[in-house]
Amino acid sequence: MTPDVLVGRRILLGVTGSIAAYKACEIARLLVRAGAEVSVAMTRAATELVGPLTFHNLTGRPVATEMFDADGYFRHLEAARDCELALVAPATANTIAKLAHGLADDLLSTAMLAVTAPVAIAPAMNTRMYLHPAVRANLARLVEYGHRIIDPDEGELACGDLGPGRLAEPTRIVDVVREMLTSASGHTAKGT
Repeated sequence: MTPDVLVGRRILLGVTGSIAAYKACEIARLLVRAGAEVSVAMTRAATELVGPLTFHNLTGRPVATEMFDADGYFRHLEAARDCELALVAPATANTIAKLAHGLADDLLSTAMLAVTAPVAIAPAMNTRMYLHPAVRANLARLVEYGHRIIDPDEGELACGDLGPGRLAEPTRIVDVVREMLTSASGHTAKGT
């Protein structure tokens, strides 16, 4: 039996302030269960929806929420330095705009500027926001940078609207991560 490509792989999981942040817990759990080493970086808004302690317990690793430790250590660089893949899930319209334009005003957006590994972005937002020309242009720009966009699902959103914008199912997101790491390591889908 071929070992899972996720075993021992270092993944940075960026969590932003979407109501779908609770699904990032399942993403982290699935990645860890498959053998990945998951480091989580959260925006301040994300911490209002899911506590960092939850991710700490799921991953067994410290969770980055602030740019600097009390001793001035550069946490944003630590978060980006050693990852083999960075995944932002859920990615809000705000974070997508920051990443598309190189804005770095919080831990996650700053860390993402320092990432040299493959990047996957999983948008989650209201349908009208997702379909707005500015968001579409920002996503297109991220694709130009070589980032992989994991399209959201369609369905009922937290606000009651129907349409695209629901965070893709955690299993699909993890499958994309697995596919990206397989491609990056030069293996076929069968791991040979």
